[in-house]
Amino acid sequence: MAAPLQWSSVLYGRSTEVSALDEVIARARRGYGGAVVLRGEAGAGKTALLDAVVERAESTRVLRACGVESESDLAFAALHQLLRPVAGLLDTLPGPQRDAVRAALGHAAHGVGDRFLLGAGVLSALVEAAGQEGLICVVDDFHWIDRASADSLLFAARRLGTERIAMLLAVRGDAAVTGVPSTVNVRGLREDAAAELLESRHGSMIGPVRREVITLTGANPLALTEIAARLTPAQLAGRDPLPDPLPGGARLFGDRVTGLSVPARLVALLTAVESDLKVVLSAAERLVPEPSSDAVTAAFAELEERGLIQASGTEVHFRHPLMRSAVHEAAAPAEIRRMHAAVAELTTGDGRAWHLAGAALGQAEPVAAALADAAERARDRGGYGAAATALARAADLTPDPRDRAVRRKDAAVAAWLAGRPGQAESLLAEAREGTHDDALAMEIARLRGRFELNSGNAAEAVRILAAGDGLDMLADAVEAASYVGDTAAIVELGRRAAAHPKGFLRDTLVGIGATLHGDAAGPRLLRRALSRADEQADATGHLWATAAASALGESDLAAETAERAGRVARVSGMAGQLPVVLAFVATGDRIAGRLARSQAVSEEGLALAREAGYENTVAAHLANLAVLAALRGEGELCERQAREALAIALPHRVGLHAGVAAYARGMLELCLGRYGSAYERLRAVAAAGPGAGHPTVTWRTMPDLLEAAVGAGDAAGARVAFSAYERSTEHAATAESRALLARCRGLAASAEEAFVEALRLHTNPFEAARTALLLGERLRRTQRPGQARAHLRTAWEVFEQAGALPWARRARDELRAAGENGDAPPPSVLDVLTPQELRIAGLVADGLSSRQIAARLFLSPRTVEYHLYKIYPKLGIGSRTDLARLVVLQKASAAGGDML
Repeated sequence: MAAPLQWSSVLYGRSTEVSALDEVIARARRGYGGAVVLRGEAGAGKTALLDAVVERAESTRVLRACGVESESDLAFAALHQLLRPVAGLLDTLPGPQRDAVRAALGHAAHGVGDRFLLGAGVLSALVEAAGQEGLICVVDDFHWIDRASADSLLFAARRLGTERIAMLLAVRGDAAVTGVPSTVNVRGLREDAAAELLESRHGSMIGPVRREVITLTGANPLALTEIAARLTPAQLAGRDPLPDPLPGGARLFGDRVTGLSVPARLVALLTAVESDLKVVLSAAERLVPEPSSDAVTAAFAELEERGLIQASGTEVHFRHPLMRSAVHEAAAPAEIRRMHAAVAELTTGDGRAWHLAGAALGQAEPVAAALADAAERARDRGGYGAAATALARAADLTPDPRDRAVRRKDAAVAAWLAGRPGQAESLLAEAREGTHDDALAMEIARLRGRFELNSGNAAEAVRILAAGDGLDMLADAVEAASYVGDTAAIVELGRRAAAHPKGFLRDTLVGIGATLHGDAAGPRLLRRALSRADEQADATGHLWATAAASALGESDLAAETAERAGRVARVSGMAGQLPVVLAFVATGDRIAGRLARSQAVSEEGLALAREAGYENTVAAHLANLAVLAALRGEGELCERQAREALAIALPHRVGLHAGVAAYARGMLELCLGRYGSAYERLRAVAAAGPGAGHPTVTWRTMPDLLEAAVGAGDAAGARVAFSAYERSTEHAATAESRALLARCRGLAASAEEAFVEALRLHTNPFEAARTALLLGERLRRTQRPGQARAHLRTAWEVFEQAGALPWARRARDELRAAGENGDAPPPSVLDVLTPQELRIAGLVADGLSSRQIAARLFLSPRTVEYHLYKIYPKLGIGSRTDLARLVVLQKASAAGGDML
């Protein structure tokens, strides 16, 4: 274990904060990385703590950046500052991640524009920089770094658990830092430490005066030293009263600013709007009353002597942010505009656009256009937050009302993709109010509907989207209505879609509506659409194929097309839509019996959905995780996740997710053999009412409802459920759909031959195990234990491998009752792996390299290697070849259970 850091002796009274940071860094050195927020008011000593880290880093590499208010609108300015020393490592990143980071840093012309991919690339770059000795990543004044940098760094910060990286983020006051729960509060000093600080800086001070100064400043270290330095000897000795009030905030440095010479004040103003030292000096030489380099040099020296600014390499900064505030407050708006105008003449690119905006008085289209171009560049590099800010400012500067509305609309889209739905909705509302163009109004309406669908009221999304006539908008409306469970709306929208030319999307929409309405033409249209599913190039097309398969009652085909959508989405740069796609992928994996993979996909999707601000997608993943917890018999976890999903889905009118969450509760009862309670809960899922009666959930739930009805002794209810299920799957033709129908017939009619037929047809090993259990139970209870044992043994093995422990126990008990008391089935050798490790093992078996796996799963290559390092000893193997062989053998030997 590495020795603890040695901390600088100039820190007073910070032992608690030192210990907290020491622990974060020590853990990172051991491979348990993490991020921590240092939070405190201006002058509390956050920077001093960070300086101590840098000073005593020993062999650990340090990367450091500092937020600068004047650069907060420049996309990736802070990221460039942080990664500049390790830019040479970018070539070691997986291709897609490398290209995204290089584009963000301006080293390449174009990127893929996917912020998740960029975040993964930043994580990979930091991991490469960490090497074996570790990395301390320090970002001071994090609240002022540009949004694009903040988004990518926070993405990485939330994924440091297995890395040798400690990320320290200093923020002022209550500035939000999303997803970093660990916080070190840097408050005022203890009285004894404050007294020691005062004595070290200002000598002896009479006790009552010292205590009053400490009280009035809140023991803020900066305020203590600055205010005490301004007290007269008589005030320090207690002969004169202290000034009332003591200077605070920006006034703390007011006297330093007001006493500046004209040239020094001008240089200070330039530094307040620009940090490039060369630009500041060049602009000052043009603006000082008597232009000369000597006058500028003298002015710069005056500012340094007064402790206001400091130069570092090619940049110049104020020694404290409040000094910049004091300079700004002392200047008239016209003076600030004049400084921006001077700097704009000496800069290019995005910086020039922002300085032109700062110099503008009123509206100016050339300036607005320059900002819009800057926004486009930021957007192309994945800097959606910066693009939103630039476009919003460009809109304010735009004279033409329609152009202004277009830019606000584009700003809203960028804000949405940046994971800021509140800002997006505000910008879109402003755009809507400012346009009288019908085509633009319809485009804005479609965006409003999409925003509502992802994070708001899904029923409102249906209302908004149904007002359009274009095929894409009708498709969005059908999607929204499908989430709500509004069958009548889907039918009507399908009729309207029929007016459009034939094609895959049109046939799908019309076919879904007609099928729900009972029109025989509907299934034919869906078959025609599915015949063209392989032609779809994007994830959206594959998801519509998933919808078509679901409408036919072919859940196995739906799972297959959803998986295809996920593969396409991961490599297509979908700019934030991946969490939505992963909800379908995870559901498909669960329905196909791939429980561990479904768990891993939903955990990933949940994290991404929360980062993107997609509340309704958060509910989707929580609901799926609740079902998986039910299948494992984890009652408390199931209830909590279902409750969290319902808390979003019910008020947002997302009947699909509410129905799945309610289904999870019913499945928990069924898995635990509490048939009466399961029957009541599952009947409620199919009943009319808020969060219930969703058609998709109802037909998928029906086999479980039927099983619960039989278990509860309601034979009539079982027959009713079977009739309903038979009608809803009458057009299904896949083997698995017919197997489920046969099993349901066996339950409803107590027909043994139907169970045998189902086992012949099953292609889903997990569902086959459920059928085998039901048949085995029937055979044992009709005094045929010898015939029952094979079926019960198979079911036990499959359920054990899948982790469906309640059903495994049920199969085991039935097997023992049938006269077999053998040992438990040998567990799958892969059972010792976590869901994430299982996914990595599966991708290794598919032939993917660590770089390719990292790009697919938004991890760093080192993280993939770390997981492999953990996998090998668990499985008793030593190479990727061994792992791939083991996975392939497991797939081949597993007649059922959870497959990768």
